[in-house]
Amino acid sequence: MCGLVAMVGKKAVSYDLYDALTLLQHRGQDAAGMMTCDGDKLHLRKENGLVRDVFSQDQMDTLKGSMGIAHVRYPTAGTASSAEAQPMYVNSPFGICMAHNGNLTNAESLNEDLFRSDRRHINTSSDSEVLLNVFAHELQDVSGLRLQPEEVFEAVKRVHKRAIGAYAVVALITGYGIVGFRDPNGIRPIVLGERQGPSGSDYMIASESVALGVLGFNLIDDIGPGEAVYIETNGKVHRQQCAENVSWNPCIFEHVYLARPDSIIDGVSVYKARLKMGEKLADKILRLHPDNDIDVIIPIPDTSTTAALPMAHRLGVKYREGLVKNRYVGRTFIMPGQEERHKSVRRKLNTVELEFRGKNVLLVDDSIVRGTTSRQIVQMARDAGATKVYLASAAPPVRFPNVYGIDMPAANEFVAHDQSIDEIAEYIGVDWLIYRDLEDLQSCAMGINPRIERFDCSIFDGHYVTGGVDDWYLNRIERQRNDSAKEKLEAERRGVIELHNHA
Repeated sequence: MCGLVAMVGKKAVSYDLYDALTLLQHRGQDAAGMMTCDGDKLHLRKENGLVRDVFSQDQMDTLKGSMGIAHVRYPTAGTASSAEAQPMYVNSPFGICMAHNGNLTNAESLNEDLFRSDRRHINTSSDSEVLLNVFAHELQDVSGLRLQPEEVFEAVKRVHKRAIGAYAVVALITGYGIVGFRDPNGIRPIVLGERQGPSGSDYMIASESVALGVLGFNLIDDIGPGEAVYIETNGKVHRQQCAENVSWNPCIFEHVYLARPDSIIDGVSVYKARLKMGEKLADKILRLHPDNDIDVIIPIPDTSTTAALPMAHRLGVKYREGLVKNRYVGRTFIMPGQEERHKSVRRKLNTVELEFRGKNVLLVDDSIVRGTTSRQIVQMARDAGATKVYLASAAPPVRFPNVYGIDMPAANEFVAHDQSIDEIAEYIGVDWLIYRDLEDLQSCAMGINPRIERFDCSIFDGHYVTGGVDDWYLNRIERQRNDSAKEKLEAERRGVIELHNHA
């Protein structure tokens, strides 16, 4: 999960890009970067850290130009090294920099092809650098001395034939324009917007529509599966379908957890989808526990808040915000290691004891992945005096790894791995536990956009729409993603930082 934004404007774009990144900060808190283009000169700033920490006033003043791209990252494939912060750059042809959200499932074989056939060297373990070099090689193969829109689209067509997986991409071609494109299954989101001004229109491409709306851009459309958009420096916009076989399979977890509620993804309001999730989850509780003794519903902030409100209304019980969030602590879901996640929960949440003492409490969460965070929160509720603690998950049990850009852990680290609902409830420490049904989850967002054929629900059902995800591949990413591997990488990074500080 990463956030990306690109802009072609009539004046300097760096501050608009900065503001857009702050609106997309929830999509990545590991690193941030920006590349701007001023004529034939490129200006780059990227580093580990939050947006506010990476860009100082002095650094912003150096990012000149009326065209640029920017990115917030959390590591999915690769390491947490600042060398893998985006955008990434190659000097041929023309000078191209790229920002990418997603994950290539054939990155390893592509890397081999780039070395043996394309004579290109990949300097990091990031699949984003692989994708950049594939695009650069194909553009060099088809372009003339002066770049034409049809050549850009032909290069994207060739990328689609080589790259497998999920990818929403923005690329800056020095002196020519911005291109945005999306994989043929439309797994990761990307949108196009326009802002009209006295001297003409500015254009922005972003991961979520919230980045457009807050900055005064009108949402034109989603970039469709397999589609590419090319915006020249003069503001002329070209759009073309660049894949032969396309289907709408957006990631359902965007609506469950990843996206901001005020975003619209593929024509579906994230907020409305989460409201429906709450209603349907309440219906299931009424079916399974018609004589429940729930006194109060308390959401685990922030993502589950939208679902918890209609649940309370439908069940006829009080809604209270009994867990207070420290908003200056990052999302525990994307913490680099289990120890860091464990310490972060107590720093992140605190209880309002009067909302728990002597009450039967229904906690509502967006999803349950490892279960360790849920277990700690349940214990916090009991420590605050709750008589009984129930837990409802707005998502089905997470049983399978994500291979399309979300760094979920190895399958054997999921609390639902090879465990029944009762066994999970016992581990978490709740009196009863209820999960949403997958069919209900999909129906919360289906029907609003008739182009959506199905959602990517691979973390719930193990169906990988791109194919080619076999046991060998899953075992390989399990070795990369388990907590011991992440802790080793984190130790290596800390060692580098310590060495740098002593240099």
